[in-house]
Amino acid sequence: AYADELPGALAPVGFFDPLGYITDEETFTRYRAVERKHGRIAMMAMLGTFVHNNKWVFDGYISKSEGVKFSDIDSGISGLFQIPTAGLAQIILFCGFVELTWWPASQLDGDYGVRLGSINNWEEEPAKYFRQKNAELNNGRAAMMAIAGTFVHEVVTGQSLAEQAAAGHFSPFGDGQGFF
Repeated sequence: AYADELPGALAPVGFFDPLGYITDEETFTRYRAVERKHGRIAMMAMLGTFVHNNKWVFDGYISKSEGVKFSDIDSGISGLFQIPTAGLAQIILFCGFVELTWWPASQLDGDYGVRLGSINNWEEEPAKYFRQKNAELNNGRAAMMAIAGTFVHEVVTGQSLAEQAAAGHFSPFGDGQGFF
């Protein structure tokens, strides 16, 4: 089939569409672009989780008028609700700007022209293209599951990823004194 020859269709499963959502090549191309973009966003979200959980924050104020410093924002998903409204609006506007200018939705192949010298010189070494695209898709898939799992664990346990690691458990049952 068409999709079996493209990056992302890996052994042993190959192309996987058990519910039959993909009916034609155009639908496949659009869904793959959405998967790639969500994977990239999830990879950045996990990087942000690791950075913020390690208490690496900017000096100064996130909102001087409200007296909120960057260091006052909790790590984890609960920190999102501590950001002042104007700050959240700036984040959303910036993401919209990036979406419209740098990562346009109309660019379905996901190639935005960023080249890192010989690291991704796909024209000279076409085999690198498939290896790197497979790596990007698989890392994105893993990051989507990781950030979703991180959010669920934080909401269920009330602890951030770093707090769970420091306590020596990743139990969904609270403080680690239960089943695990």
